[in-house]
Amino acid sequence: MRFSSFLSIAAAVASTFAQLSSNLTLITEDFGENPTNVPFYLYVPKTIQKHPAIILGVHWCTGTGPVFFENTEYAKYADQFGYIVIFPSAPRESKCWDVASNATLSHNGGSDSLALANMVKWTLRKYRGDPNRVFVTGLSSGGMMTQVMVATYPELFKAGSSYCGVPYGCFRGPGEWNNVCSEGRLIKTPKQWGDDVRNAYPGYRGPRPKLQIWHGSEDVGLAYQNFHESNKMWSNVFGIEWKRNNTNTPFANYTQMVYGDGTKYVAYSAAGVGHDIKITALDVLAWFGIYKPRPTTTTTTTKAPAPTPTALPWGQCGGITYKGPITCGKGFQCKRWTDYFSQCIPKY
Repeated sequence: MRFSSFLSIAAAVASTFAQLSSNLTLITEDFGENPTNVPFYLYVPKTIQKHPAIILGVHWCTGTGPVFFENTEYAKYADQFGYIVIFPSAPRESKCWDVASNATLSHNGGSDSLALANMVKWTLRKYRGDPNRVFVTGLSSGGMMTQVMVATYPELFKAGSSYCGVPYGCFRGPGEWNNVCSEGRLIKTPKQWGDDVRNAYPGYRGPRPKLQIWHGSEDVGLAYQNFHESNKMWSNVFGIEWKRNNTNTPFANYTQMVYGDGTKYVAYSAAGVGHDIKITALDVLAWFGIYKPRPTTTTTTTKAPAPTPTALPWGQCGGITYKGPITCGKGFQCKRWTDYFSQCIPKY
C-alpha cells in the first residue's frame, strides 16, 4: 500500500512504551452502533483526571490502532496529563478509513465515522469524561478522517489536528481511493468547500471545533495542493481570513499560517518535507489545551503584506481577490499554487 513507510518512521518511539502505566485494551462491550465493525482499542492510564479529556487517535493506511499506539507519544503523555486515548483500527483489508462514502460523510449517516463517534460517546459516559475536552487527530488516512469527524460531528469535538490529510469530502465517490483528490486536482472555491462542510450536518448552527493542519510541501502521497484547498475550506467555514505567517515555527523551515486571531484555525507548511511528516504530539496537545508550553522567543513573526511593495518570505504574492505586493524579496520567487493563492518560496 501507499503508506507502508510509516511503520518504520517512529521505531525509536516504541522502546519507550515499556514504561507505560497501563496497557492498550480491546473493548468488547457494546459501545453503540458500529456499521463497519471497527475494532475499538482504548488506553486508560493508571491515574486519570477526575473528568478526563478524550483523544481519538486515527492511524494511517496499512496501520492499526495498536500500531498508532506504539508509534506515537499520545499514550506516554496520557500517563503525564491524565487523559484517555481511543485507538481504533480501520476494518477493511487496506487498513484505510472510509472517507469517501455518503454515509461516512454525513452526520449519523453510518460507516466508520459513526462508529468512531460512538466510541467517543461511550468513553465519555464510562469514564465521566469532560465533554468540553474531546479531540481528534490523525495522520494521512487518519488526517483525512480527522477532517471528516470535525465536519460531521462538530457538536462532539472541540478541536482537531490533521497531519497530511485532505479537505473533508475530497475523496467522495464510489471507490476507496480517489486519484483526482490525492493528486491535488480537485479545486473548488472557498464557498464551495465551505458549503460541503455545512451540508455534512444540515441545520447545525452550533460552534465548530477549532482545527490545525500540517502538510509537507514535497508530499507526493497526498499532494500539497490539498493543503491549500483545506485552507480555503476551513477559513470559509470559520468566516476568517489569512492574517500573517510565523516563519520557522515550530521547527526550522516550517511556516505557521495564522487565520483570524489564530484561535480557530492555523495551518503548518513544512518546506521540503514529504508524506512522512513527523507527528509532534506536544504541539498537538498544546493546541488541545492539554499541554502548556513555556513562552519562546525563537519564532520570527512577519505581518501580512499590506503597505510594503515587496511580499514577505513565505507570504502571499498573488491570487484572485489578492491586492497586496506581487514581487518577492531577494532569494525568493513567487510560486502559483492555485488561482487563489501564490506564495513567496525560496529559489532552489
